[in-house]
Amino acid sequence: MPHIPVHELIFFRSLLSFSFCAWYVTHHRIPFWGTNRKWLAMRGLLGLVALSLFFSTVKNMPLATASVIQYMSPVFTVLIATQLNNQNVKRIQWLFFAVAFAGVILTRGLDTRVSFFWLGIGIISAVFSGFAYNAIIKSKHTDHPMTIVMYFPMIALPITGFACLFHWIQPHGWDWLFLILMSIFTQIAQYYTTIALHTDDASKVTPWNYFGAIFAIIFGYTVFGEHVELLSVGGMLLIVTGVILNSRVK
Repeated sequence: MPHIPVHELIFFRSLLSFSFCAWYVTHHRIPFWGTNRKWLAMRGLLGLVALSLFFSTVKNMPLATASVIQYMSPVFTVLIATQLNNQNVKRIQWLFFAVAFAGVILTRGLDTRVSFFWLGIGIISAVFSGFAYNAIIKSKHTDHPMTIVMYFPMIALPITGFACLFHWIQPHGWDWLFLILMSIFTQIAQYYTTIALHTDDASKVTPWNYFGAIFAIIFGYTVFGEHVELLSVGGMLLIVTGVILNSRVK
């Protein structure tokens, strides 16, 4: 949906997400505002900046390249976690990170014609994602996963809603279906990512994001009939190898 502005995409996503989260925490009598409000608010604000920048890169560079740059976020997450959350990372794990990330580059491809400006925006987006994940880690001992997830749309709704007052493109036809599907799938992904970060160290959890590149290839082949090149298969093998070896480090 390239014709719909970034703030409008985030607004629709946040509207459905907040509605579900608010119902859930109210129905299960979970403290609505949470406990660790400072880091919950940081999670929402940092996540909003990261997503806004990522959507902007998707609109201004090839999707594959934007995705590869965003896949740097697990590396930044772990780097920040070593300082902010006192998590230890063994040296061998950095090697496994490199193997998995090399697999992403082979699988998704990288357009070297991308401008330095948008390359920088993509990297900044990945950094903000890393901080947002660490804000989740900061809240994992004090707040329910659904409360943590809810803070993103709760902060994003008024900000993006205000932006929509000045720039609004009316969705039509299939746009509504895509907006609903985007909201549903991202809500599920955010919830289970939060649970995963509740359970284990960032260095064990975040590399599994690289499997998204594999799923993209599989869906492209099975749903859209896209051709799978040998280089992509090799990249998928590197991703699997790097992630599984990292997850087995004790």
